[in-house]
Amino acid sequence: MFIPLAIVQYSSDNLGWFTRSLLDNRSLLYNVVYVLLIIAFTYFYTAITLNPTQMAEDMKRNNGFIPGVRPGKDTANYIEEIMSRLTLPGSLFIAFIAIMPALAGLLNVQQGFSQFFGGTSLLILVGVVIDTLQQIESHLMMRHYDGLLNSGRTRPQNAISAY
Repeated sequence: MFIPLAIVQYSSDNLGWFTRSLLDNRSLLYNVVYVLLIIAFTYFYTAITLNPTQMAEDMKRNNGFIPGVRPGKDTANYIEEIMSRLTLPGSLFIAFIAIMPALAGLLNVQQGFSQFFGGTSLLILVGVVIDTLQQIESHLMMRHYDGLLNSGRTRPQNAISAY
């Protein structure tokens, strides 16, 4: 969405209201188009990366099953139905995160601050924090520590022999 708008912005000085509103990341038209593109590309990405038929065949080959669903085509249909149910709320959540800077602009937050702590930056920040916590937790578990979120006591070295 940014590349065509950058070309239009530098190509002409006499812009109509439609183009001007598409260039302003706080305008309603810009954010509606942005949300629609996020939802469409979320469905596209899900359709490209996840193959329910292959997942059902892999489950069948590994003697796995979903309780109450017959293996094979029924499992593939069930997985596809669940994926379609999860994709819409997930795409709406991602779209909400992406337009948070514009929503913060409505609350008179400075644009530099809202751009820095909104949208993609927030998703990256949360991902890095979760990954860091997992690495700390695995390091503590390797050192026989109960964990970061538990009581914080060390485990006895001969925990197996205590049984």
